[in-house]
Amino acid sequence: MAEPSPEVSFPKGGPGDPRVPPGGGSRRPRILGGDASQRNVWIAVASTVIFFGFLTIVIVRSPGWPEVKQSFFNGQEFKESFPLILRKFVRNIQIFCVAEVMVLAFALFLAVLRSLPGPVFTPLRILSGAYTDLFRGIPTILVIFLLGYGMPALNLQGIPDSDFFWAIFALVLVYSAYVAEVYRAGIQSIHGSQTAAARSLGLSRWQSMRYVILPQAVRRVIPPLLNDFIGLQKDSALVAFLGVTEGFQQATIIQQSDFNFTPFVALALVYIVFTIPQARLVDRMIARDQRRRQAGATL
Repeated sequence: MAEPSPEVSFPKGGPGDPRVPPGGGSRRPRILGGDASQRNVWIAVASTVIFFGFLTIVIVRSPGWPEVKQSFFNGQEFKESFPLILRKFVRNIQIFCVAEVMVLAFALFLAVLRSLPGPVFTPLRILSGAYTDLFRGIPTILVIFLLGYGMPALNLQGIPDSDFFWAIFALVLVYSAYVAEVYRAGIQSIHGSQTAAARSLGLSRWQSMRYVILPQAVRRVIPPLLNDFIGLQKDSALVAFLGVTEGFQQATIIQQSDFNFTPFVALALVYIVFTIPQARLVDRMIARDQRRRQAGATL
């Protein structure tokens, strides 16, 4: 019987070790002896601190900083104005909540009209498209002025003359045009085979849209919808031009009374506190949707 040939072995970490990359040595980075991701984190933190530290020094050492600090960052003025502004900001939240519900419903109606197939629905598609083009082309502030001052001036019976009503109505008209296009993009992203499958099961065209297409489309467009509603929340400040006393109007009243711009800084802080969590929620939803799509693509 032939003796088995002796195995050739290399020392651990030698050229025969498959765990060692070409050229030999460890896979761990040699810089600072730490992990690459940890090093990147420290570099990011250091660069951020240096940048904002330098920016702060430049601003604080500028010749006009004492006047700016007194006019925009007055601690006593902030302490007195912030509760008043926050109390009136509740009106902004009311406007936003009422307008959001109406925008969701009306925009979906417009998107469905514009997505109807067949030549018989051509007039409805033209009307829906003309509406979205019109109100996306006019600045929001102009719509608020035209409706807020024009409609009550007609003195028509049954037409409200409330500034609050027309402020909400103007925001609904403008944002419905934008949100309708978001809905339409979601509807068009659904493959035509979904409709064909629903029709083959005996569902009508309307049932296919209601039970098959719209649920999928709405789920896909939730992140951009939230982005639009963040914009709607900020644009609720524009109703102040109709005389509605909300956060911005209250800040203006205080500023004109005290000749100090700190109330506007206080209002900006309120908006930041309300909008940044919503923006981070949108980012998380977008990331989750991307992970779900990647997982589906690998199956």
